[in-house]
Amino acid sequence: MENLKEKTIGSFVAEDFRTAAVFSKFKIDFCCKGNRTVTEVCEKQNIDADTLLQNVYDVLESDTSGNIDFNSWPLDLLADYIEKTHHRYVEEKSQVLLAFLDKLCKVHGANHPELFRINELFIGCAGELSQHMKKEELMLFPFVKRMVKTKESDGILTQPSFGTVSNPIAMMMHEHDGEGERFREIAELTNNYNPPADACTTYKVTFAMLKEFEEDLHKHIHLENNILFPKAVLLEQEFVEVN
Repeated sequence: MENLKEKTIGSFVAEDFRTAAVFSKFKIDFCCKGNRTVTEVCEKQNIDADTLLQNVYDVLESDTSGNIDFNSWPLDLLADYIEKTHHRYVEEKSQVLLAFLDKLCKVHGANHPELFRINELFIGCAGELSQHMKKEELMLFPFVKRMVKTKESDGILTQPSFGTVSNPIAMMMHEHDGEGERFREIAELTNNYNPPADACTTYKVTFAMLKEFEEDLHKHIHLENNILFPKAVLLEQEFVEVN
């Protein structure tokens, strides 16, 4: 297992998304901070590396039927999947959560003032993610798809207005980090999405939806940070080397 200790968390999850559950159990960020090695993470969080890797190994050795290998997908297909699955999810669920959180603040805010901060954080999240996804859909994803088509046709890739794909990717990853930090605070304020004893049904549903939203966001960011983005950089380099 020694050589696996220098492997990055993100690469484990890119190769088999089921390992994400293991890293989540150990409270390890596999999406925004997936570029850290097992050794780095374990030293910082005081985790036994052998125990962690044994848990990972157990998952990798289990039945893989039904597991989607996103790492093998063409980049244009992956970009479409992210947009139609995760972007649409954010758009739909954000509106519902904004309404529920506003209601909770009005009804329960006096006894649970932390709801106002949770609401403030999610309003920021919904707004930032909306702009973030538009930039991906209008700028980054079309260029990724253009690179794929140009390679398939042995054509010449024209340089985009943003210079190199690494520029928007750096911006997107920075924004991912921001949303990761935002949801870490939300998780802390909600006691890891455990509603208080006096919570009504809407309260419980809202916390469950916030938890689901964070889990979807983790997978969303993972697919981009650990698979789509690095492969897009490598694909662009192929055109540079040819020219």
